[in-house]
Amino acid sequence: MTLFADLLSTVFERRYERWTRKGVTDTRPFEELTVDLMGAAGEVSGVAVARTILERFASADDAEKLAFFRHLAENMTITPTAVRSALDAYETGQTKSSYRAFMAAAEPPRQEMIRRLNQVPGATRALVAMRADLLRLGRGEASLEALDLDFRHLFASWFNRGFLVLRPINWESPAHILEKIIAYEAVHAIDSWNDLRRRLEPADRRCFAFFHPAMPDEPLIFVEVALTNGVPGSIQSLLAEDRAPLMAEDADTATFYSISNCQAGLASISFGNSLIKQVAADLALELGGLKTFVTLSPIPGLAKWLQAGHDFNDPEKLRALAASYLTAAKRPDGLPLDPVARFHLGNGAEVFRIHADADLSEKGLKQSKGVMVNYLYDLERVSRNHERFATSHEIAMSSEIRSLSASAEKLGI
Repeated sequence: MTLFADLLSTVFERRYERWTRKGVTDTRPFEELTVDLMGAAGEVSGVAVARTILERFASADDAEKLAFFRHLAENMTITPTAVRSALDAYETGQTKSSYRAFMAAAEPPRQEMIRRLNQVPGATRALVAMRADLLRLGRGEASLEALDLDFRHLFASWFNRGFLVLRPINWESPAHILEKIIAYEAVHAIDSWNDLRRRLEPADRRCFAFFHPAMPDEPLIFVEVALTNGVPGSIQSLLAEDRAPLMAEDADTATFYSISNCQAGLASISFGNSLIKQVAADLALELGGLKTFVTLSPIPGLAKWLQAGHDFNDPEKLRALAASYLTAAKRPDGLPLDPVARFHLGNGAEVFRIHADADLSEKGLKQSKGVMVNYLYDLERVSRNHERFATSHEIAMSSEIRSLSASAEKLGI
């Protein structure tokens, strides 16, 4: 699979570079080009126009990109009267024909335009980059945020779990992939090639990434795993330069200590839940001695929450406060305030243990006063935990976390 993916990568990369390197010769406004694309009757002519649009967009400045997005948002959206008319006809007689007419009216033309753009070899990568620009430039502009829903709708299908390929990343992986792992690491920065080697080469370290066939050289998301004895409570000890590696067969715990999304243009397209569960299942099959699957996770909203009312430096009080924050601090919709907690609890994990002085890096101290948390993935209970969290926002937690939360209440903090 890796050799095939590398072959695909070469083909896509060369085609992509060919049309992104050449000069833009068609300087007509985007409005004319999109009309041509939607009116193209043949595949060859459609691909030619689509390539021109992508070339133009790739070389455009932010003002030109905004103008393009606003054209899609304002001129290629649904027509409410047509939708109402089609819905009335469908309510009168629910037939194949009336339903087809309603579907056509309810889908904005820009969705079909995005599909036609994707006919160009290498276009999936370009469209992901296009959405990254849309998210960056369209924040706070209602019509552009609505346009983003069309990108999200299409990407959710194109990047469905069934299309994704899980690949191990190790020290023998191609250099251009390793460079991207360094660049995309978002939780614990990789400072050097030696640092990366310590995370990939030892027998007690693993890294896995999801790839898409249309973007075979671009990891979508990756997770770093440490095989340990017992549940770790410090990222310093886990990543220490002088630590003694463990034989994989001797480990009883798999610790997911970093998960990084790689593509800004795929924000809100969920891969992480599938990735962790797939990796946990695969590791359980490979290493029968693994009995526990946990994370060692940051608590990015803790320091800000503490500043809002309390600020303690005592380790036990910090642990109690962190437990209260993770289990009781909620958004207006009833979900946990902390984004990492929402992610793991939504996957069916439980809040398991909390550790003070667990991340003494500048980032760790700034975002969570150095506190970290283990989320436990009990493979026999994740489905039940997920259902309860999804239906009633019930947070699964260990007895230790319940005790810490209770102590926070007694202290009035």
